[in-house]
Amino acid sequence: MRLLFLGTGTSQGVPVIACHCEVCRSSQRFDRRLRTSAILKTDAGKNILFDIGPDFRQQMLTHGVEHLDAILVTHAHRDHVAGLDEIRSFNYIQHKKMDVYLNDIASHALQRDYRYIFAPHEYPGLPEADLHEVDAPFEAAGETIVPIHVMHKDLPILGFRIGDLAYITDANQIHPDELNKLKGVKTLVINALRKEKHFSHYSLPEAIDVVGQIAPQKAYLTHISHEMGLHDCVQAELPDNIYLAYDGLEVEV
Repeated sequence: MRLLFLGTGTSQGVPVIACHCEVCRSSQRFDRRLRTSAILKTDAGKNILFDIGPDFRQQMLTHGVEHLDAILVTHAHRDHVAGLDEIRSFNYIQHKKMDVYLNDIASHALQRDYRYIFAPHEYPGLPEADLHEVDAPFEAAGETIVPIHVMHKDLPILGFRIGDLAYITDANQIHPDELNKLKGVKTLVINALRKEKHFSHYSLPEAIDVVGQIAPQKAYLTHISHEMGLHDCVQAELPDNIYLAYDGLEVEV
């Protein structure tokens, strides 16, 4: 399987509007980050999307994605779900509703915020989605997926394990029982917002500590803000098996 990073930035993206810091002024492509999302290309030819943020349309067009088999939603903050309306094109091409997997909190939030999609009466041309609330291992797009329950400050959200890959973003706490579900993971994706401590996201030192506990072969850091620093400078400081992900990076998992 291959994992393609569609976006690796935090909620504001990088560059940040009206910011003149050295990162936002950088001409290095590794320092330009859309909102966080990734797509897993399975051996069976399926595409599984992690989150569907406000840059979804641009990400699909940039990478020529022509079919989408499932969406895994970590949580319902706008930078992770604001692209939901754009599934209409896939509905039309694939002649089916989109399967979306998420926890009950995110499900209720989407049904509230996108009432027009989930209203009992159908209006032609609207996006179509089937929401599947998950709490235990489930099947999607031909893969067995294990939800990992993590905390985003006070909000319970989901990470996901698929085989030897685990994808976790926006977390700042993982219970030991959930860490046990990550034993044997070879490729770990985890959020690291900046070097300084943050109230709801892992900082760089905290993310490195979690990587050490899980001990994957390789770890990729995502959901990165402009406060992290220049990509090349930060990468030079990291352990050999930890990498700053960047938009367009594709790795074998």
